Amino acid sequence: MDAIVYVVLTLTLAGAAFGRLPWVAMNRATICLVGAVALVVLGAIPRGEAYAAIDLDTIVLLLAMMIINVNLRIAGFFAWTAGRVAGGRHAPIALLAILMIVAGGLSAVFLNDTIAIAMTPLVIEIVRARGLSAVPYLIGLAVAANVGSVATVIGNPQNMLIGMASDIPFLRFVEVLGPVALGGLGIAWAVLAVTFRAELRASEPATEIRQPVAVNRRLLLKSLAATLLMLTALVAGMAIPMAALLAASLLLVTRRLHPDRVFREIDWGLLVFFAALFVVTAAAERAGLSAAVLARVDPARLGDVAVLTGVSALLSNVVSNVPAVMLMKPMVAGLADPERAWLVLAMATTFAGNLTLLGSVANLIVAETARREGVTLGFGTYLRAGVPITLLTLLWGGWCLSRF
Repeated sequence: MDAIVYVVLTLTLAGAAFGRLPWVAMNRATICLVGAVALVVLGAIPRGEAYAAIDLDTIVLLLAMMIINVNLRIAGFFAWTAGRVAGGRHAPIALLAILMIVAGGLSAVFLNDTIAIAMTPLVIEIVRARGLSAVPYLIGLAVAANVGSVATVIGNPQNMLIGMASDIPFLRFVEVLGPVALGGLGIAWAVLAVTFRAELRASEPATEIRQPVAVNRRLLLKSLAATLLMLTALVAGMAIPMAALLAASLLLVTRRLHPDRVFREIDWGLLVFFAALFVVTAAAERAGLSAAVLARVDPARLGDVAVLTGVSALLSNVVSNVPAVMLMKPMVAGLADPERAWLVLAMATTFAGNLTLLGSVANLIVAETARREGVTLGFGTYLRAGVPITLLTLLWGGWCLSRF
């Protein structure tokens, strides 16, 4: 029976990392859900423990942020912002810098995957209108969405997990990881500017491009007010899930926007994925798989920032960043300086997502959306920038966190 359990765990975690399994039409959510059910049936984890393993704070926070983001998307906020920033008279290399700053800043508040979904089509439209190559801008968008999201506890799913597990206050998270994110954006821009210098060379004077964007002003103001309320509550020290849920609840009180439209656009698959993954990683810990994965690492050495950065980055590229955080939670919580360890884990698992095109969901969203728009973002092309960006930002983040 133990052998079967290990096979199920391995297949499930592999499916979570790659997003699919051979010969079956399944995605991350269905793979993890089926794997979780199989583990309960096999006795790898009792049903009661499986239910208890699901972190409802994280699920609630994800749901609340999705509701806020859907309202902003319907109101036209993300498209309007991208159009205002990218449509002006900017030289190609300046356009890349502005795009990355905006994408990174928005990702810190509204989730990196949301920014990738909202901004990719408009970025392609704008660079086409300017006669520029879309590739450096698409890579810049994906990388900036990842790097910028490290700044806050609500910037990406793995940070949410860490925020719930560590109880690090919102402002403390920003204080330490905000400068790391800003420096990371600068590094990423510099690497892209060098790697794609031919594509970013202006062949003619910049012309101003204005893309018409429909904005629902009433809904936009309401959504921005709810977001401001959430941020104020977070700064005041309200529990992170409740601050987000309060803002989301206010947006659901409406006379004009039918709730069915909001709920249709929520990524229910992501919520299922997280709930099932909690069960899978709890079963992995119970079966000793977590310990086996990290067996070659001396737990005492994980207190070293460089070691923890390297292990977190490596594990993120083996099983993906969210499962990596879940697998490492028990070890990180027991370290001598848990706050710094949690922050290192957030930094390393996020920056590691920039290594390859498969490294993060935001990367895949940008690549797949571009493909549907007729733009090919190849694995090798991405890798030219992804490898140096990842190595340099990890060094930068590790250096910053070793000094605080």
